Amino acid sequence: MEIIIVAAGAFIAAALTVPAGFGLSTMLTPFVLAFMPPHEAIAVVAVVHGAHNAAKCWSMWEWIDFSAFKRYGVWLIFGAIAGAGLQNQVSQNPLLVVVGVFLVILPLLTLSERWTGYRIPEANDRMGGFGSGFMGGLSGHQGALRAMFLTRRLPDKMAYAATASILALCVDLSRIPVYLVFRSDDLMPHVQMCSILVISAVLGARMGKKWLESLKSDLIHKGVMAGIMASGFYYIYEGLA
Repeated sequence: MEIIIVAAGAFIAAALTVPAGFGLSTMLTPFVLAFMPPHEAIAVVAVVHGAHNAAKCWSMWEWIDFSAFKRYGVWLIFGAIAGAGLQNQVSQNPLLVVVGVFLVILPLLTLSERWTGYRIPEANDRMGGFGSGFMGGLSGHQGALRAMFLTRRLPDKMAYAATASILALCVDLSRIPVYLVFRSDDLMPHVQMCSILVISAVLGARMGKKWLESLKSDLIHKGVMAGIMASGFYYIYEGLA
């Protein structure tokens, strides 16, 4: 029964995160933590996250914006490898608090740009890519920071979702081998759970694509901003706890 509940949770989370472009790790990790310690949970969710993004890439390949991919991709990979390498050595709590504050403040500035005149400059794309990859490798929470930069560059909902999926896949393919080097023996007992979650996430990605096609771009962007702020508060809570 517990496995069925977690599989259902993975399916729903995978479907919901296709329009948003992020959030699967944030929603799925608490479920997986009920079955295994934090480091193993992050690694298992990374595999599920990778399968989910691979399924999205496969079904949405024609909408990927490869110019945005080039701007972010290399720095994402560097950040993911660095974050994954430090996962077992650095306390995550202070970083989560800092990133959480960042994610709460920036959407407020974005929403009030009519009055403040603030706009995230494109020169910071490399910083956003490295930071997103680093947080993905360190704690699995990569998407909110990436969405902050990516939504402003890609207003089209299909291009945004497709490009977000291939960028997330780059992070997953970079960090998973590092996790396996450090914790391959610890992860072997969880192969069955991981396989079930992968199947649920792939099926959820197909459902999420259908939802994406029927939603309006403005609604998606507002939902992304709300999700970014919610993630920020969640990071602050986790860091302080």
